[in-house]
Amino acid sequence: MEPSTAPPPALAGDDSSPSASRTGAPPSDPSSAPEAGGVERLTLAVEGMHCGACVASAERALARVEGVQDVSVSLPSEQATVRFAPGSVTSEALVEALEGVGYSGRVMADDTAAAQEEVRDAERDEEARTLFRKFKVGAVLSVPILLLGHHEWVPFLDGVDHGTMRLLWALTGVLTLPIMVWVGGQFFTGAWAALKHGRSNMDPLVALGTGSAFLYSVMAVAAPGLFPEGTAHPFFEAAAVIITLVVLGQALEARARGSTSRALRSLMDLRPETARVLRDGSEVEIPASEVRVDDLLVVRPGERVPVDGILESGASAVDESMVTGESIPVEKTGGDEVVGGTINRSGSFRMRATRVGAETVLSRIVQLVREAQGSKPPIQRLVDKVSGVFVPVAVTIAVIAFGVWLWVGPEPSLNYAVVVAVSVLVIACPCALGLATPISVMISVGKAAEAGILIRNGEALQQARRLDTVILDKTGTVTRGQPELTDAIDRDGNPSDRILTLAGAAEVGSEHPLGQAVVKAARDRGLGLEDASSFETRGGKGVVAQVGGRRILVGTPTLLSEEGVDPEPLRAGWDRLSGEGKTPAMVAVEGQAEGLLALADQEKEDSAAAVARLERLGLRVVMLTGDNERTARAVADRVGIREVHAGVLPDGKDEVVARIQSEGGRVAMVGDGINDAPALARADVGIAIGGGTDVAMETSDITLMGGSLHGVADAVELSRAAVRNMKQNLFGAFIYNTAAIPVAAGVLYPVLGVLLNPMIAGAAMAFSSVTVVTNANRLRRWNPPERAGRDVVAPG
Repeated sequence: MEPSTAPPPALAGDDSSPSASRTGAPPSDPSSAPEAGGVERLTLAVEGMHCGACVASAERALARVEGVQDVSVSLPSEQATVRFAPGSVTSEALVEALEGVGYSGRVMADDTAAAQEEVRDAERDEEARTLFRKFKVGAVLSVPILLLGHHEWVPFLDGVDHGTMRLLWALTGVLTLPIMVWVGGQFFTGAWAALKHGRSNMDPLVALGTGSAFLYSVMAVAAPGLFPEGTAHPFFEAAAVIITLVVLGQALEARARGSTSRALRSLMDLRPETARVLRDGSEVEIPASEVRVDDLLVVRPGERVPVDGILESGASAVDESMVTGESIPVEKTGGDEVVGGTINRSGSFRMRATRVGAETVLSRIVQLVREAQGSKPPIQRLVDKVSGVFVPVAVTIAVIAFGVWLWVGPEPSLNYAVVVAVSVLVIACPCALGLATPISVMISVGKAAEAGILIRNGEALQQARRLDTVILDKTGTVTRGQPELTDAIDRDGNPSDRILTLAGAAEVGSEHPLGQAVVKAARDRGLGLEDASSFETRGGKGVVAQVGGRRILVGTPTLLSEEGVDPEPLRAGWDRLSGEGKTPAMVAVEGQAEGLLALADQEKEDSAAAVARLERLGLRVVMLTGDNERTARAVADRVGIREVHAGVLPDGKDEVVARIQSEGGRVAMVGDGINDAPALARADVGIAIGGGTDVAMETSDITLMGGSLHGVADAVELSRAAVRNMKQNLFGAFIYNTAAIPVAAGVLYPVLGVLLNPMIAGAAMAFSSVTVVTNANRLRRWNPPERAGRDVVAPG
């Protein structure tokens, strides 16, 4: 067994965790949650955001609250995660800060997150339905407005006199009014709120563009004499069609964004609504939320386990795929841990509740996924800076373009100036920029959670793509993490249950992991073990026991020699087993060397395939262990690892990581999160690998809920697909805005005679966001390959 210097892993929210002891007191706000390092976290649902500029505005408002240390606002998830020193910030202050810039916020407490998420889902669905209703009304009204605005398209209207034409234009103004007031009214109220609170977003751009076109058109129809001759031409159709198309884009975006939270909702749906509790000897069905620690529960076949606990009686096969990503049910008997939300596939059992409510593994997974979906990768930082100044820059460009066209444009220059200004204002909305990376992060993190991979934040998701070296701890990572009997042979090398029976009886009183492994192997084979009448351990050498009147020695050659037994008859077998990387033990009975046992921490069944897969991904695979060189090399050879560092203590692992990084390597450290803590912290990406409930969620960048190394390859593949998708989205969004604005301003007109129609500008703006969301949704096609080392082509 490898040395362990770090404390056992602490799950988020565990009262025994280091973070709890450091704070010394409960969180100052009942809705906040403690984190490592004496920092509290609070999540807010934010309403009223529409684009990247909104995100920047909300973040600035929250960051200005005294005591706030870090803020991350996500447009797709419509939430803000705020971190602050304990007792320095209240939820009321944060909500007030949001309201001060025109947004509404409400606290998402961990214990009511599921109910709040359901409310938000209903609100999103209603928003999408409302937007689609508005679009339908706008579309119906826009058809006659468009035809009357371009009467030359209608044969029987072509050639009508000017007086009749003015009446038709007036009719288009009347038809446009409902579109301005009801279909697009939110843009004008949003623009007023933005101006009142000194912030910028897409609303002022749409309102200024369409409002200018509408007012210009009203004046052109009502008082044509105020305009130079030949310029009094209305643009009602531009205002109507732009608003209708923008609303359509918002409706499609709302529907698509609603689907991005599918993974989180599916996790929440795993929580059972009811539980059967034993009260006074009778089963009572109560809401699962009312289960308390130490309650005795009954779980029947086909039911979900209500909360986390310990199985006390009965046995079953439990489907833990929601935790580990592995589809094969796990056999559970008395004393085994069971996780809330998993499915009891066979027998009934009774369990004692140990964690309930927000403290269960499932609740903490949901919280971790929610936070990760709302986090930002480093690539988003530039986007946030650009979005924060984009609207003022766009307005400035529109004003300059209007002046230039009015001054040097062809006649009627006023008409051209209005068209150009409206086109610039409408096409410049930074909606796509605000969604480009967060939507990819949200979907990727959700897909990872479905595969049993918990990604802590957007930075970890982005960093995993850049890795070139994966360092694997041996014990519990490459191997199963517990010794198992591999050989029980007599002095002639033949398998012998007699030797195992004698050794097992001698080791019954042992607390050493190797001794316990011998006892377990004997009992698994159904061998009867006598009670030892005496038992003593010889530190580092073995045990001496008296069983059935016989003196039995189990241990090293040194132990046998000290007890007057010649170990040489067993020396050849000892050397052979040691050469295979196993831990041998000699067995002597009544002064005679009788046989050998061998134990080994066996490698996991799929470790070799996973290592081969990592190498096919172009990664250098290194194994670290505190074991001796011979044992380490034997394990490495069996799983296909060429580079091995043996005899390395925990601080030495940290030094190996640092040395590879100093050589230019980008390193992932994969360990159990306990004795590998220094190296996990040092690595570019720390990956904790666990066995379901016993996993250190708080000590790693990425947590693999299952024990398979394939999860490392899955995380790297998903990271590469996600970052590729983000870059595609950002390229499309930046190209759209940087190329579209100059075209809308008319730079191509002098050369090609091309001028962008405001209606086309509106359509382009509306569908840029839809394109980004649609491209991000291609990540839904990513699925981890079958556990056979087979590669898959990731989307993107």
